[in-house]
Amino acid sequence: MARFTGSIWKKSRRLGISLTGTGKELERRPYAPGQHGPTQRVKLSEYGKQIQEKQKLRYLYGVNERQFRTLFNRAGKMQGVHGENFMILLATRLDAVVRAAGLARTQRQARQLVNHGHITVDGQRVDIPSYLLKPGQVISVREKSQKLDIIAEAVELSNFTPDYLTFNEDSLEVTFDRLPERSELNAEINEQLIVEYYSR
Repeated sequence: MARFTGSIWKKSRRLGISLTGTGKELERRPYAPGQHGPTQRVKLSEYGKQIQEKQKLRYLYGVNERQFRTLFNRAGKMQGVHGENFMILLATRLDAVVRAAGLARTQRQARQLVNHGHITVDGQRVDIPSYLLKPGQVISVREKSQKLDIIAEAVELSNFTPDYLTFNEDSLEVTFDRLPERSELNAEINEQLIVEYYSR
């Protein structure tokens, strides 16, 4: 299944969660798109809830179905709770950390920055958004990319850095101090529903 490239605002309203992270999609019209949006009262089956939760998480991180499933399977081989491990693995992707640190405003922007070679890990250019980081690694903006408007705007508007990251605004360097804990990740996701979906 290809990566979603349509209107993220419509998708946010349909799923009832801010996929850009700004919350703006739901401010004006907090209901599903379409002429029946405001009056829709659809009771989802258990299976429907599982699929919806899977979609929410996939779109939040901007990953395709194959990448999503591969990471899910990897999480299942780790010690601990499958769903929590999965959430933590998603949060250690390079594009997810670029966004969490405030170098990009949305997941799409973060993925583009990585794809276009603007980001380095431990001094080496890495252009793979799905690259999984390890604690202690340092993520930087390449010197010739540091004046990019997209980065300057994101840093200016960012007002929060998660505790598992250290961000140096002057050098635009992010240290991935440790793996995040589940409590530090999106509270709107019920990952157990996703585990149930794949366990059918």
